[in-house]
Amino acid sequence: MPAETLPDPESQGAEAKSPIVAAAHRLVRWPWFDRFILLCIAGAAVLVGLETGPQTVARYGELLHFLDEVVLWVFAAEAALKMLAGGKRWHDYFRDPWNLFDFTIVVVCFLPLNGQYAAVLRLARVLRTLRVVSAVPKLQLLVGSLLKSLPSMAWVGLLLSILFYIYAVLGVFLFRANDPVHFHDLSRSMLSLFRVVTLEDWTDIMYTQMFGSDQYPPPRLHTYAADPNLGYAYEPKAMPVVGALYFVSFVALGTMIMLNLFIGVIINSMDEAQAEQEQRQRRKHLEATGQASLSDELAVLTHEVEALQEKVKAAYRSALDREREG
Repeated sequence: MPAETLPDPESQGAEAKSPIVAAAHRLVRWPWFDRFILLCIAGAAVLVGLETGPQTVARYGELLHFLDEVVLWVFAAEAALKMLAGGKRWHDYFRDPWNLFDFTIVVVCFLPLNGQYAAVLRLARVLRTLRVVSAVPKLQLLVGSLLKSLPSMAWVGLLLSILFYIYAVLGVFLFRANDPVHFHDLSRSMLSLFRVVTLEDWTDIMYTQMFGSDQYPPPRLHTYAADPNLGYAYEPKAMPVVGALYFVSFVALGTMIMLNLFIGVIINSMDEAQAEQEQRQRRKHLEATGQASLSDELAVLTHEVEALQEKVKAAYRSALDREREG
């Protein structure tokens, strides 16, 4: 959790007199504190990567285990300091979802999991790499934007699913006899269309339908007849016009339009999340100091200027209308 989201003990009355709380608050607000935690997160990610090598583990296993324990205790100390910095409102630490994520990872890593539950421990250690998101506000904004865009992305995904279904059914009816490897049934047709929409060698599938599966790919590279274990009815048929129209239209709709809709939804959510973050920061500044920040004053002035411009435009249009009537 960024330091600016921590409650200020100076605004908490009697508990501000506690030197321990004040010291903890100053420490977690110290810029180098966040940098040190970020460095530890990077170290944890490197350690997890090193432990994937059997030779490295065999040679430096004890050292890696010791460093892993040090990093884990650093994360535990970070959580304790942030709760201590909250004073009597220490439970506010858990109101931030990122803090809750960090705390859960630390607790799971401390659990004595062995045997069949060892995979859970390994997963928790790998997930510690995601702590970099909670340590960098810009990454928090990005992830928050993605989560905020999920409802809108669901509707775009539904529309894309309908498009996939229609083209998959058409693909089975049109191309099953010529290309049973890619269009034998609905599920295989959907998988082939997913390959097409990602633009992964999609022209090979298109050319197979345009020139016939006995001509493309070239016989020296591949033919259906060369594999007697396919078990599919094989009737090569060239469909140059239908094949081109089918795949070009699907790529235009599925890739050029639908996927760009996803991007547009995410960008719009990022703008909204950034505006909400700026509004929260202004509100916290106003609550902490009792004075509006410079950005607040600029926002008010900008709003007043825009309102004045609208009034001037309205007056100008009224003057023009009166001149025409006169």
